[in-house]
Amino acid sequence: MALSGLDIYKLLPGGQKPPHPKANCKECGFPTCLAFAMKLAAKQAELAACKYVSDEAKAKLSAAAAPPIRLITLSADGRKIEVGNETVLFRHEKTFFHPAAIMVRVPDTLSAAEIAKLAKAAADYKVDYVGMALQLDGLAVEAASGDANQFAEAVAAVRGACAMPLVLVTEDPGLMAAGLVKTAGVTPLLCAATAANWEAMAKLAKEAKAPLAVRADSIAGLAELTEKLVAAGVEDLVLDPAVRSFSGSLQTVTQLRRLALKKNYRPVGYPLITFPYLGISDPALEELLAGQQVAKYAGFVVLSKFDPAMIYPLLVLRANLFTDPQKPIQVEPGVYPINRPTADAPVMVTTNFSITYFAVANEVESSGLPGWLLVADAEGMSVLTAWAAGKFDAEKIAKTVKNTGIAEKVSHRKVVIPGHVAVLMGELEEELPGWQIKVGPREAVDLPRYLKTAW
Repeated sequence: MALSGLDIYKLLPGGQKPPHPKANCKECGFPTCLAFAMKLAAKQAELAACKYVSDEAKAKLSAAAAPPIRLITLSADGRKIEVGNETVLFRHEKTFFHPAAIMVRVPDTLSAAEIAKLAKAAADYKVDYVGMALQLDGLAVEAASGDANQFAEAVAAVRGACAMPLVLVTEDPGLMAAGLVKTAGVTPLLCAATAANWEAMAKLAKEAKAPLAVRADSIAGLAELTEKLVAAGVEDLVLDPAVRSFSGSLQTVTQLRRLALKKNYRPVGYPLITFPYLGISDPALEELLAGQQVAKYAGFVVLSKFDPAMIYPLLVLRANLFTDPQKPIQVEPGVYPINRPTADAPVMVTTNFSITYFAVANEVESSGLPGWLLVADAEGMSVLTAWAAGKFDAEKIAKTVKNTGIAEKVSHRKVVIPGHVAVLMGELEEELPGWQIKVGPREAVDLPRYLKTAW
């Protein structure tokens, strides 16, 4: 039974009678022991943050304080991915912390050269999205051939081509054992244990000290298997709800998340792995289902093949879901030179909202014209939003001009402000005596023409 915040507080230093010398010490990051207790009860903090809990209290609190969804880590040659440990159903409640790992299937029926080529392409894939580097997280090597030597060689070929976290996919314990031989230095995910093979898979997972995926087509079946595996000493588990349709997948994964978070039902308190290509032959439908599963609530999503046209929108979707909804994506304020500007190049001001910054920077860069982009700290808001909120006004722009040292970089005293805030021109002239304030276009796409004709 879950403990209430007050029950937990009585076991912390501040709730003892007389109070512990370290009561309300704030070392846990919270102002009081009571505040920390409430966070523990809400599964939004970890007991390890308190250094002064007695062993007796730890024993009582460990189960109550454990995250509702276990944190699972895969690693390979220093690179790791973490999934799970989420505490909310919806990102606006708090935020999501561990992005869904997007991985690509590698069938062992390919030749060694084809496997190496695929693995290297997946490892090298990286795109820039508003200042964030988006990339794949790992590879899922599948024993599609049914041959132990072929599976082992496929794992070896992947390991030789890249250093990415791995999932080994087979329900045959003999094949899994052969693949594991080639995973030195790697903590892979073994996928999957079923009602028919769980004892043998549990033994392999314990020997390899690797997490184990559990596969069943019902929540009851998953819970029954996880309880057996935990009793056998395997605690790092991942759930594979083998329901492959759009509606069935959404319903099942949502129920699993709710049971873990709202009911604190430990047998399903683990991250999920999905295979959106199973049962679907249309790549477009596979991508749609993968997007649904990234949003709700997969920890690992395995795609059928390496296809940048499919991967990029999923990475962008994930990037937008796994950011703090109360903190816009932003770039560092400061001076950004574009196209090697000289002292006579124009100075343009914008806000530090990432999309605004990249829209302006990309237009100037593609024009081939040099310029200095002066980025003001507007708390990550776009130009109009920041202006309306009082975060991008004459005082803020003037402070940015003065504090960034742009005056030492240019031989003129002219600055271009966005057309949307032309109303600030008069105030800015008062804040920046000696500077000429020029009003630029309202949209970034019109900047190249403005720089050629009006500057």
